[in-house]
Amino acid sequence: MRIKPFMVKPLAIALLAITPSLYASPIAFSDAWHTVVTKNDGLAAGRSSVEQAEHMQDAASDLYFPTVTVGANYTRLDQDVKLSPSDLFGSLPVSDSEIGKVINNIVKDSALNSAFTSTIANRDVLTSSVRAIWPIFTGGRISAAQDIAQGKTQEAKYMLAMMQQAKFEDLSRFYFGVVLAKNVVETRKEVEAGLKRHYEHALKLEQQGQIAKVERLQAEAAYDKAKVDAQKSVRDLEIAQVALTRLLQQSSTTVPTTNLFINSSLPPMSAFINKTLASYPGLHILDAKRKQADGLIDVEKGKYYPEVYLYGDYNLYESDSLAAKMAPDWAVGIGVSVPLIDSSGRSGKVKAAHSMVTQVNHLRAQAEQDLTVLVEKTYREANQAVEEYNGLQSSLALAKENIRLREKAFSQGLSTSLDVVDAELYLSAVKTQRLAAAYQYVMCLTRLLAVSGEMNTFNNYQKYQGIEV
Repeated sequence: MRIKPFMVKPLAIALLAITPSLYASPIAFSDAWHTVVTKNDGLAAGRSSVEQAEHMQDAASDLYFPTVTVGANYTRLDQDVKLSPSDLFGSLPVSDSEIGKVINNIVKDSALNSAFTSTIANRDVLTSSVRAIWPIFTGGRISAAQDIAQGKTQEAKYMLAMMQQAKFEDLSRFYFGVVLAKNVVETRKEVEAGLKRHYEHALKLEQQGQIAKVERLQAEAAYDKAKVDAQKSVRDLEIAQVALTRLLQQSSTTVPTTNLFINSSLPPMSAFINKTLASYPGLHILDAKRKQADGLIDVEKGKYYPEVYLYGDYNLYESDSLAAKMAPDWAVGIGVSVPLIDSSGRSGKVKAAHSMVTQVNHLRAQAEQDLTVLVEKTYREANQAVEEYNGLQSSLALAKENIRLREKAFSQGLSTSLDVVDAELYLSAVKTQRLAAAYQYVMCLTRLLAVSGEMNTFNNYQKYQGIEV
């Protein structure tokens, strides 16, 4: 089918209307949060860190097991090890007597000495054996090492939880930042449309000679300024959408479907404070560090105690020699190692570990105070945002009525163009301020839910209790 010239413009408009829907990805806030949890590389790295700590904890649990090794040794001596009758007789106690010396000289000089000389071991000695060492008492150092490993695992898990809380706040800021920017665009477009109508009205009145040229110029300048502001708000929306799209790792532009909202009331402040102090991961991280410090104390104290262990050795291969035949095939025993002088500075390390415990206790106390202040501040800011949003309701009604009256008065020559422009801008300012208050409320709410570990209840505040803006 041939497209006629008069059809080009309507077709282009239709394509422009369809294109955004083709390259946009509508997404609710709950789905966006699920995407962040499952796809974010930072959280994935945190989960890998937890897995690493868990593997190290499993490795520490093996410290109670014996160490079994298989070894082989090859040794080359300067000469064969031999034993002659004279050497044997010379090692006897009787050899020191006069009779022994005479007999020894006879044996040493006779041909029988070389005939009865035996090779105990050859120059080349090859042995192979299985060795086992099993610690049965180490002064508590093994259990302390396991406690330290467990503390590191707990620290990694709570670090991941803190990262999730931070990502939740980041998502809220980016997601509802796009929603706010979109609403601001709509407000700016309304102002632009209102000032366009006013400019067109002023142009007609100027042509009829009812107003001066300066009145029309004021209307035109205000309309042009409104177009610039509207276009700037569109650019701000695009920038916000790019940031959200990158955060969610989407290939197409992300379009939020969850609007700004407020709640008529919040749970008591004490509820948020109690939940925060009970569940905030940062406090649990400090508890994990204190557990590690206690483990270090036990490790250093364990160096003062003796170490008791079992050991065993079993020959797998031995050379064909008299020494090998005389040697036993296996041997077991128990050993004790008592440290008398230690160069590792164990006393200083014990004191350092105690200082670390004290440091962690002070840090935890300070963190509890800071968290209490943060929750109180955020809670009051949330209520202040709701009060501001509700308090501007009368200003919104006044601004709408003021525009109606100013436009009517302008058409009758009782008001200036500047009065109409001011009325339009005032209405825009009130709407924008209410939107900003709602955005501030949502930011405060998400922070309260994040620090108190109640992120999963966001839908209750938004979907079931929220008053949509």
